[in-house]
Amino acid sequence: MNMPKITFWRVVFALIMIAGAYATFVRITQGLGATTNLSDEFPWGIWIGFDVLCGVMLAAGGFTLMAAVHIFNAERFRPIVRPALLTAFLGYLLVVVALMFDLGFPWRIWHPLIMWNPRSVMFEVGWCVTLYTTVLALEFSPLVFERLRLERPLKIIHTIQIPLVIMGVILSTLHQSSLGSLYLIVPGKLHPLWYTSMLPVLFFVSAIAIGIAMTIFESGMSEKHLGHSLDKAIVIYLSRILLVVLIFHGVLRFRDLYKRHALGFAVDGSYESILFLAEVLLTIFIPIALLAIPRVRLSPRALFGVSTMVVIGFMINRLNIAITGMEGYAGVRYFPKWTELSVTVAIVAAGFAIFGLATKYLPIFEHGTESHEATETPAATVAKPYPAQA
Repeated sequence: MNMPKITFWRVVFALIMIAGAYATFVRITQGLGATTNLSDEFPWGIWIGFDVLCGVMLAAGGFTLMAAVHIFNAERFRPIVRPALLTAFLGYLLVVVALMFDLGFPWRIWHPLIMWNPRSVMFEVGWCVTLYTTVLALEFSPLVFERLRLERPLKIIHTIQIPLVIMGVILSTLHQSSLGSLYLIVPGKLHPLWYTSMLPVLFFVSAIAIGIAMTIFESGMSEKHLGHSLDKAIVIYLSRILLVVLIFHGVLRFRDLYKRHALGFAVDGSYESILFLAEVLLTIFIPIALLAIPRVRLSPRALFGVSTMVVIGFMINRLNIAITGMEGYAGVRYFPKWTELSVTVAIVAAGFAIFGLATKYLPIFEHGTESHEATETPAATVAKPYPAQA
Protein backbone atom coordinates (compact mmCIF):
# COMPACT_ATOMS: atom_id res chain seq x y z
CA MET A 1 0.00 0.00 0.00
CA ASN A 2 1.42 3.35 -1.05
CA MET A 3 1.80 6.00 1.62
CA PRO A 4 0.09 9.34 0.88
CA LYS A 5 2.49 11.84 -0.61
CA ILE A 6 3.54 14.57 1.83
CA THR A 7 2.88 17.99 0.33
CA PHE A 8 2.94 21.53 1.68
CA TRP A 9 -0.87 21.81 1.79
CA ARG A 10 -1.27 18.44 3.50
CA VAL A 11 1.15 19.57 6.20
CA VAL A 12 -0.81 22.82 6.60
CA PHE A 13 -4.07 20.85 6.79
CA ALA A 14 -2.62 18.55 9.47
CA LEU A 15 -1.44 21.52 11.57
CA ILE A 16 -4.86 23.19 11.25
CA MET A 17 -6.64 20.04 12.38
CA ILE A 18 -4.24 19.55 15.33
CA ALA A 19 -4.85 23.14 16.48
CA GLY A 20 -8.61 22.64 16.06
CA ALA A 21 -8.49 19.38 18.03
CA TYR A 22 -6.63 21.09 20.89
CA ALA A 23 -9.12 23.98 20.93
CA THR A 24 -11.97 21.44 20.94
CA PHE A 25 -10.42 19.67 23.94
CA VAL A 26 -10.11 22.98 25.82
CA ARG A 27 -13.70 23.91 24.91
CA ILE A 28 -15.07 20.59 26.19
CA THR A 29 -13.00 20.43 29.37
CA GLN A 30 -12.86 24.12 30.39
CA GLY A 31 -15.93 25.70 28.79
CA LEU A 32 -16.61 28.82 26.73
CA GLY A 33 -14.76 31.21 29.05
CA ALA A 34 -11.41 29.53 28.45
CA THR A 35 -11.77 29.28 24.68
CA THR A 36 -13.58 32.47 23.63
CA ASN A 37 -13.60 36.24 24.15
CA LEU A 38 -17.36 36.15 24.60
CA SER A 39 -19.03 37.70 27.64
CA ASP A 40 -22.48 38.43 29.08
CA GLU A 41 -22.34 41.79 27.27
CA PHE A 42 -21.36 40.16 23.98
CA PRO A 43 -22.47 36.51 23.94
CA TRP A 44 -22.36 35.78 20.20
CA GLY A 45 -19.12 35.88 18.24
CA ILE A 46 -17.47 34.24 15.27
CA TRP A 47 -18.99 30.81 15.92
CA ILE A 48 -22.44 32.30 15.29
CA GLY A 49 -21.54 35.14 12.92
CA PHE A 50 -19.31 33.13 10.61
CA ASP A 51 -19.81 29.43 11.27
CA VAL A 52 -23.62 29.57 11.42
CA LEU A 53 -24.87 32.69 9.58
CA CYS A 54 -22.24 32.50 6.84
CA GLY A 55 -22.33 28.71 6.74
CA VAL A 56 -26.07 28.56 6.11
CA MET A 57 -25.81 31.32 3.51
CA LEU A 58 -22.92 29.68 1.63
CA ALA A 59 -24.91 26.47 1.35
CA ALA A 60 -27.79 28.23 -0.44
CA GLY A 61 -26.75 26.99 -3.88
CA GLY A 62 -28.36 23.64 -3.09
CA PHE A 63 -31.95 24.82 -2.84
CA THR A 64 -31.46 27.41 -5.61
CA LEU A 65 -30.29 24.93 -8.25
CA MET A 66 -32.49 22.04 -7.11
CA ALA A 67 -35.51 24.32 -7.52
CA ALA A 68 -34.29 25.58 -10.91
CA VAL A 69 -33.82 22.09 -12.32
CA HIS A 70 -36.52 19.98 -10.69
CA ILE A 71 -39.31 22.55 -10.28
CA PHE A 72 -38.72 25.08 -13.06
CA ASN A 73 -37.24 22.53 -15.54
CA ALA A 74 -34.10 24.57 -16.21
CA GLU A 75 -32.29 21.52 -17.59
CA ARG A 76 -29.20 23.50 -18.60
CA PHE A 77 -28.22 23.61 -14.91
CA ARG A 78 -28.47 19.86 -14.31
CA PRO A 79 -24.67 19.26 -14.69
CA ILE A 80 -23.97 21.50 -11.67
CA VAL A 81 -26.77 20.30 -9.38
CA ARG A 82 -24.70 17.57 -7.74
CA PRO A 83 -21.69 19.77 -6.80
CA ALA A 84 -24.11 22.38 -5.39
CA LEU A 85 -26.00 19.68 -3.48
CA LEU A 86 -22.75 18.35 -2.01
CA THR A 87 -21.79 21.87 -0.91
CA ALA A 88 -25.18 22.40 0.71
CA PHE A 89 -25.13 19.06 2.54
CA LEU A 90 -21.59 19.59 3.83
CA GLY A 91 -22.42 23.19 4.73
CA TYR A 92 -25.36 22.24 6.92
CA LEU A 93 -23.52 19.36 8.59
CA LEU A 94 -20.63 21.69 9.45
CA VAL A 95 -23.08 24.37 10.68
CA VAL A 96 -24.50 21.83 13.14
CA VAL A 97 -20.97 20.96 14.27
CA ALA A 98 -20.11 24.65 14.72
CA LEU A 99 -23.32 25.31 16.64
CA MET A 100 -22.43 22.60 19.14
CA PHE A 101 -19.24 24.51 19.98
CA ASP A 102 -21.25 27.64 20.81
CA LEU A 103 -23.93 25.93 22.90
CA GLY A 104 -23.25 25.96 26.62
CA PHE A 105 -24.39 22.33 26.80
CA PRO A 106 -23.79 20.86 23.31
CA TRP A 107 -25.44 17.56 24.20
CA ARG A 108 -28.75 19.41 24.55
CA ILE A 109 -28.87 20.37 20.87
CA TRP A 110 -31.90 18.09 20.43
CA HIS A 111 -34.00 19.86 23.11
CA PRO A 112 -35.86 22.23 20.71
CA LEU A 113 -37.25 19.21 18.92
CA ILE A 114 -39.26 18.16 21.97
CA MET A 115 -39.36 21.34 24.09
CA TRP A 116 -41.48 23.52 21.84
CA ASN A 117 -41.56 27.31 21.94
CA PRO A 118 -43.43 28.28 18.75
CA ARG A 119 -43.16 32.02 19.56
CA SER A 120 -39.37 31.86 19.20
CA VAL A 121 -37.63 32.50 15.87
CA MET A 122 -34.80 30.26 17.06
CA PHE A 123 -37.32 27.44 17.49
CA GLU A 124 -38.38 27.78 13.85
CA VAL A 125 -34.78 28.03 12.64
CA GLY A 126 -33.79 24.98 14.68
CA TRP A 127 -36.61 22.86 13.29
CA CYS A 128 -36.07 24.05 9.70
CA VAL A 129 -32.32 23.40 9.79
CA THR A 130 -32.90 19.95 11.28
CA LEU A 131 -35.52 19.04 8.70
CA TYR A 132 -33.61 20.55 5.77
CA THR A 133 -30.42 18.71 6.74
CA THR A 134 -32.48 15.52 6.70
CA VAL A 135 -33.90 16.41 3.29
CA LEU A 136 -30.38 17.13 1.99
CA ALA A 137 -29.22 13.74 3.26
CA LEU A 138 -32.06 12.07 1.33
CA GLU A 139 -31.35 14.15 -1.80
CA PHE A 140 -27.66 13.28 -1.55
CA SER A 141 -28.22 9.56 -0.91
CA PRO A 142 -28.63 8.61 -4.63
CA LEU A 143 -24.95 9.43 -5.16
CA VAL A 144 -24.02 6.88 -2.50
CA PHE A 145 -26.53 4.34 -3.81
CA GLU A 146 -25.12 4.73 -7.33
CA ARG A 147 -21.59 4.16 -6.06
CA LEU A 148 -22.69 1.02 -4.15
CA ARG A 149 -24.99 -0.15 -6.97
CA LEU A 150 -28.05 -0.29 -4.71
CA GLU A 151 -30.85 -0.20 -7.25
CA ARG A 152 -33.91 -0.58 -4.99
CA PRO A 153 -33.24 2.33 -2.56
CA LEU A 154 -32.15 4.42 -5.54
CA LYS A 155 -35.49 3.81 -7.22
CA ILE A 156 -37.38 4.74 -4.02
CA ILE A 157 -35.52 8.07 -3.69
CA HIS A 158 -36.14 8.89 -7.35
CA THR A 159 -39.85 8.23 -6.81
CA ILE A 160 -40.09 10.82 -4.03
CA GLN A 161 -37.55 13.25 -5.49
CA ILE A 162 -39.94 16.05 -6.48
CA PRO A 163 -41.72 16.18 -3.07
CA LEU A 164 -38.27 16.20 -1.43
CA VAL A 165 -37.12 19.11 -3.59
CA ILE A 166 -40.29 21.09 -2.88
CA MET A 167 -39.96 20.46 0.85
CA GLY A 168 -36.29 21.44 0.73
CA VAL A 169 -37.04 24.72 -1.07
CA ILE A 170 -39.79 25.59 1.44
CA LEU A 171 -37.64 24.78 4.48
CA SER A 172 -34.60 26.59 3.12
CA THR A 173 -36.67 29.67 2.22
CA LEU A 174 -38.11 29.73 5.74
CA HIS A 175 -34.88 29.56 7.67
CA GLN A 176 -32.76 31.67 5.30
CA SER A 177 -35.21 34.53 5.90
CA SER A 178 -35.78 33.65 9.56
CA LEU A 179 -32.11 34.14 10.34
CA GLY A 180 -32.75 37.77 9.38
CA SER A 181 -35.94 37.79 11.47
CA LEU A 182 -33.81 36.80 14.47
CA TYR A 183 -32.28 40.29 14.52
CA LEU A 184 -35.63 42.06 14.40
CA ILE A 185 -35.84 41.64 18.19
CA VAL A 186 -32.90 44.03 18.81
CA PRO A 187 -34.10 47.50 17.68
CA GLY A 188 -31.84 50.13 19.17
CA LYS A 189 -29.06 47.59 19.66
CA LEU A 190 -28.18 46.78 16.05
CA HIS A 191 -26.62 49.69 14.18
CA PRO A 192 -29.03 51.55 11.82
CA LEU A 193 -26.92 50.59 8.81
CA TRP A 194 -28.12 47.03 9.30
CA TYR A 195 -31.24 47.10 11.44
CA THR A 196 -34.34 47.12 9.26
CA SER A 197 -37.69 45.37 9.02
CA MET A 198 -36.45 44.25 5.58
CA LEU A 199 -33.83 41.94 7.11
CA PRO A 200 -35.73 38.70 6.32
CA VAL A 201 -36.14 39.73 2.68
CA LEU A 202 -32.52 40.89 2.38
CA PHE A 203 -31.26 37.64 3.93
CA PHE A 204 -33.26 35.59 1.44
CA VAL A 205 -32.29 37.59 -1.65
CA SER A 206 -28.63 37.61 -0.63
CA ALA A 207 -28.80 33.84 -0.10
CA ILE A 208 -29.87 33.41 -3.74
CA ALA A 209 -27.01 35.66 -4.87
CA ILE A 210 -24.44 33.82 -2.78
CA GLY A 211 -25.77 30.47 -3.97
CA ILE A 212 -25.07 31.47 -7.58
CA ALA A 213 -21.69 33.02 -6.71
CA MET A 214 -20.65 29.90 -4.78
CA THR A 215 -21.54 27.72 -7.76
CA ILE A 216 -19.28 29.82 -10.02
CA PHE A 217 -16.56 29.79 -7.34
CA GLU A 218 -16.78 26.00 -6.98
CA SER A 219 -16.58 25.61 -10.74
CA GLY A 220 -13.28 27.47 -10.84
CA MET A 221 -11.87 25.67 -7.78
CA SER A 222 -12.91 22.24 -9.08
CA GLU A 223 -11.34 22.85 -12.47
CA LYS A 224 -8.12 24.18 -10.98
CA HIS A 225 -7.58 21.72 -8.12
CA LEU A 226 -9.74 18.65 -8.86
CA GLY A 227 -9.51 18.44 -12.63
CA HIS A 228 -13.28 18.57 -13.19
CA SER A 229 -14.22 20.98 -15.96
CA LEU A 230 -17.79 22.23 -16.12
CA ASP A 231 -19.53 23.62 -19.18
CA LYS A 232 -18.38 27.22 -19.55
CA ALA A 233 -21.69 28.22 -21.13
CA ILE A 234 -23.50 27.30 -17.90
CA VAL A 235 -21.13 29.36 -15.78
CA ILE A 236 -21.49 32.33 -18.11
CA TYR A 237 -25.27 32.08 -17.99
CA LEU A 238 -25.10 31.95 -14.18
CA SER A 239 -23.03 35.15 -14.21
CA ARG A 240 -25.84 36.95 -16.04
CA ILE A 241 -28.37 35.76 -13.44
CA LEU A 242 -25.98 36.83 -10.68
CA LEU A 243 -25.83 40.33 -12.20
CA VAL A 244 -29.63 40.64 -12.12
CA VAL A 245 -29.88 39.36 -8.53
CA LEU A 246 -27.11 41.71 -7.32
CA ILE A 247 -28.83 44.69 -8.94
CA PHE A 248 -32.13 43.70 -7.31
CA HIS A 249 -30.40 43.28 -3.94
CA GLY A 250 -28.65 46.64 -4.31
CA VAL A 251 -31.91 48.45 -5.15
CA LEU A 252 -33.64 46.89 -2.13
CA ARG A 253 -30.72 47.75 0.15
CA PHE A 254 -30.32 51.40 -0.78
CA ARG A 255 -34.04 52.07 -1.11
CA ASP A 256 -34.43 50.80 2.46
CA LEU A 257 -31.51 52.92 3.72
CA TYR A 258 -32.97 56.00 1.99
CA LYS A 259 -36.46 55.47 3.39
CA ARG A 260 -35.08 55.05 6.92
CA HIS A 261 -32.85 58.14 6.57
CA ALA A 262 -29.86 55.95 7.42
CA LEU A 263 -27.59 56.81 4.47
CA GLY A 264 -25.81 59.45 6.54
CA PHE A 265 -24.40 56.74 8.80
CA ALA A 266 -22.56 55.31 5.77
CA VAL A 267 -20.34 58.38 5.38
CA ASP A 268 -19.83 59.50 9.00
CA GLY A 269 -16.31 58.04 9.13
CA SER A 270 -17.09 55.63 11.95
CA TYR A 271 -15.77 52.08 12.31
CA GLU A 272 -19.18 50.79 11.29
CA SER A 273 -19.32 52.98 8.18
CA ILE A 274 -15.93 51.73 6.96
CA LEU A 275 -17.01 48.09 7.20
CA PHE A 276 -20.38 48.93 5.64
CA LEU A 277 -18.66 50.55 2.65
CA ALA A 278 -16.37 47.54 2.29
CA GLU A 279 -19.43 45.31 2.28
CA VAL A 280 -21.41 47.22 -0.36
CA LEU A 281 -18.38 47.72 -2.59
CA LEU A 282 -17.80 43.96 -2.70
CA THR A 283 -21.45 42.91 -3.00
CA ILE A 284 -22.99 45.68 -5.09
CA PHE A 285 -20.89 48.31 -6.80
CA ILE A 286 -17.73 46.51 -8.00
CA PRO A 287 -19.27 43.15 -9.02
CA ILE A 288 -22.20 44.83 -10.82
CA ALA A 289 -19.79 47.11 -12.70
CA LEU A 290 -17.61 44.15 -13.70
CA LEU A 291 -20.45 41.78 -14.61
CA ALA A 292 -22.00 44.45 -16.81
CA ILE A 293 -18.97 44.09 -19.12
CA PRO A 294 -19.51 41.21 -21.61
CA ARG A 295 -15.77 40.50 -21.80
CA VAL A 296 -15.70 39.83 -18.05
CA ARG A 297 -18.66 37.45 -18.27
CA LEU A 298 -16.88 35.52 -21.04
CA SER A 299 -13.68 35.06 -19.01
CA PRO A 300 -13.69 32.09 -16.55
CA ARG A 301 -10.78 33.61 -14.64
CA ALA A 302 -12.54 36.97 -14.32
CA LEU A 303 -15.79 35.28 -13.22
CA PHE A 304 -13.90 33.33 -10.58
CA GLY A 305 -12.47 36.60 -9.24
CA VAL A 306 -15.87 38.31 -9.23
CA SER A 307 -17.57 35.37 -7.52
CA THR A 308 -14.83 35.28 -4.88
CA MET A 309 -15.39 38.99 -4.29
CA VAL A 310 -19.15 38.48 -3.89
CA VAL A 311 -18.65 35.57 -1.47
CA ILE A 312 -16.26 37.62 0.68
CA GLY A 313 -18.56 40.64 0.55
CA PHE A 314 -21.63 38.78 1.78
CA MET A 315 -19.56 37.12 4.51
CA ILE A 316 -18.61 40.63 5.66
CA ASN A 317 -22.32 41.50 5.57
CA ARG A 318 -23.25 38.63 7.90
CA LEU A 319 -20.35 39.42 10.24
CA ASN A 320 -21.35 43.09 10.26
CA ILE A 321 -24.86 42.14 11.36
CA ALA A 322 -23.76 39.57 13.94
CA ILE A 323 -20.72 41.41 15.35
CA THR A 324 -19.89 44.89 14.02
CA GLY A 325 -23.43 46.26 14.27
CA MET A 326 -23.83 45.02 17.86
CA GLU A 327 -20.51 46.24 19.29
CA GLY A 328 -21.50 49.90 19.69
CA TYR A 329 -24.47 49.17 21.94
CA ALA A 330 -22.55 46.54 23.93
CA GLY A 331 -19.66 48.95 24.43
CA VAL A 332 -17.04 46.37 23.46
CA ARG A 333 -14.72 45.63 20.58
CA TYR A 334 -14.88 41.89 20.11
CA PHE A 335 -12.05 39.95 18.51
CA PRO A 336 -12.01 36.15 18.72
CA LYS A 337 -9.39 34.20 20.66
CA TRP A 338 -7.01 32.04 18.67
CA THR A 339 -8.91 28.99 19.88
CA GLU A 340 -12.14 30.38 18.39
CA LEU A 341 -10.36 31.03 15.11
CA SER A 342 -8.67 27.62 15.08
CA VAL A 343 -12.02 25.84 15.46
CA THR A 344 -13.50 27.87 12.61
CA VAL A 345 -10.51 27.33 10.32
CA ALA A 346 -10.51 23.61 11.13
CA ILE A 347 -14.20 23.32 10.23
CA VAL A 348 -13.63 25.11 6.91
CA ALA A 349 -10.56 22.98 6.15
CA ALA A 350 -12.50 19.81 6.95
CA GLY A 351 -15.23 20.96 4.55
CA PHE A 352 -12.74 21.40 1.70
CA ALA A 353 -11.12 18.02 2.45
CA ILE A 354 -14.43 16.15 2.53
CA PHE A 355 -15.54 17.86 -0.69
CA GLY A 356 -12.36 16.65 -2.40
CA LEU A 357 -12.81 13.10 -1.13
CA ALA A 358 -16.46 13.07 -2.21
CA THR A 359 -15.58 14.16 -5.75
CA LYS A 360 -12.95 11.42 -5.88
CA TYR A 361 -15.11 8.50 -4.73
CA LEU A 362 -18.68 9.54 -5.64
CA PRO A 363 -20.22 10.45 -9.03
CA ILE A 364 -20.43 14.17 -8.25
CA PHE A 365 -19.41 15.41 -11.71
CA GLU A 366 -20.53 12.36 -13.63
CA HIS A 367 -23.42 14.17 -15.31
CA GLY A 368 -21.35 17.15 -16.37
CA THR A 369 -20.77 18.15 -19.96
CA GLU A 370 -17.54 18.82 -21.72
CA SER A 371 -16.28 22.36 -21.82
CA HIS A 372 -16.68 24.21 -25.06
CA GLU A 373 -16.20 27.70 -26.34
CA ALA A 374 -19.12 29.83 -25.17
CA THR A 375 -20.50 32.98 -26.69
CA GLU A 376 -22.90 35.55 -25.38
CA THR A 377 -24.95 38.35 -26.78
CA PRO A 378 -23.89 41.56 -24.98
CA ALA A 379 -26.47 43.01 -22.53
CA ALA A 380 -26.63 45.97 -21.12
CA THR A 381 -18.31 53.03 25.17
CA VAL A 382 -21.73 51.59 26.36
CA ALA A 383 -23.74 53.51 23.94
CA LYS A 384 -27.36 54.54 24.12
CA PRO A 385 -29.75 52.71 21.81
CA TYR A 386 -29.50 53.92 18.26
CA PRO A 387 -32.03 56.63 17.43
CA ALA A 388 -35.39 55.62 16.02
CA GLN A 389 -35.58 55.80 12.26
CA ALA A 390 -38.41 57.11 10.20
